[in-house]
Amino acid sequence: MPAVGNSVARKDGIGKATGAAKYADDMVFPAMLHGRTIRSTVPRGRIKFIRYDFDTTGFTIVDYRDVPATNAVDLMSQDQPFLAEREVKHMAEPVVLLAHEDRETLNAAKVFIEYEEEEPLFDPEKSDVVFKSLEIRKGDIESAFDSEDIVIVEGRYCTGLQEHVYIEPNGVIAVPEDGGVAIYGSVQCPFYVIKALRCLLGSAHPNVRVIVCRQ
Repeated sequence: MPAVGNSVARKDGIGKATGAAKYADDMVFPAMLHGRTIRSTVPRGRIKFIRYDFDTTGFTIVDYRDVPATNAVDLMSQDQPFLAEREVKHMAEPVVLLAHEDRETLNAAKVFIEYEEEEPLFDPEKSDVVFKSLEIRKGDIESAFDSEDIVIVEGRYCTGLQEHVYIEPNGVIAVPEDGGVAIYGSVQCPFYVIKALRCLLGSAHPNVRVIVCRQ
C-alpha cells in the first residue's frame, strides 16, 4: 500500500500504548549515580561565590573547571558554555552539576549562588546580537551578482514559536565504555549531541555513542 495519502503506523506506537516502551527513567545500570543541574536564578549577572549548604560526603560536584576540553556547546556556533564560568546570561543557565547515588539526598541538597546582578535585555529589537544567521550558497555567487538579470528580494518575516512535545521530559544516562561514553536518552538529534560531546570531552575521550530512547 502506498504511504502517500495513508496513515502510517508508528513503529513505537504499540509499546507506548501498552506501557512496554522503556524511557530513560526506566533504565538502570550498576552503580548508577543520579544527576542534578543547579541553574541560575537571575537573568543576567556575575557569579560572586557559590556556597554548598549540605554535607558534601558522597557527592560529586562539577563546575566549569572540570570540563576536560572546550567549555562550549558546539551546535550552530560555540557561543554557549556547558557550565557558566563567571557570568550568566539568561535564567536557568547551568552553573553546577551535582551527582549522588541516592536521588532523595541529591534533591535535598541546597546550593546558594550569590550574583552581582546586571541589567538584562528583554527586547530583541534593541540587541546587537544576532540570534541565528543562516547562509545558503549554491553556484557562482559573485558572477550572479554581476548579472543584469539578478533580482534581490529583501523583507522582514515574523513567525511564532514552535516546539515538539515529548512524552518524557528530556533526560540522559551516561555510561562509560571503551575509554569513551555511551549516552542513552530522550533526544531528537543524536548527531548534534555527539558533536557537542566531542567538543566537551576532546581527544581524551574519542569514543562517543548516542542511543535514542523513547520520546
